[in-house]
Amino acid sequence: MITIYHNPRCSKSRDGLCEIETLNKPFTLRKYMDELFTKEELEDVIQKLGIEPIELVRVKEKIWIEEYKGKTLTNDAIIDAMLKHPKLIERPIIVNDNKAVIARPLDMINKIL
Repeated sequence: MITIYHNPRCSKSRDGLCEIETLNKPFTLRKYMDELFTKEELEDVIQKLGIEPIELVRVKEKIWIEEYKGKTLTNDAIIDAMLKHPKLIERPIIVNDNKAVIARPLDMINKIL
């Protein structure tokens, strides 16, 4: 089953949703700004992405710059920052079973289908 972690306020995320809709495959839409990640869910997505937590952070966001930039943070602290401020999470994230991608650019979606 395909899941898209989506922020409707983000144009790239809206583009990702449109791309998924054109596949004519069943999918689940998760508006993660409204339905927040649990720590376990976020850790699971990071594991499926095969990345370090910092690679999922939008490091140009004002919140990151003001509160975290330049600090030495553990992976756990980075995950906690994303849980506290979900706006920091890159989007859209597309998960297909045990594989996931950050769909930037959109053709990354093809890597997990």
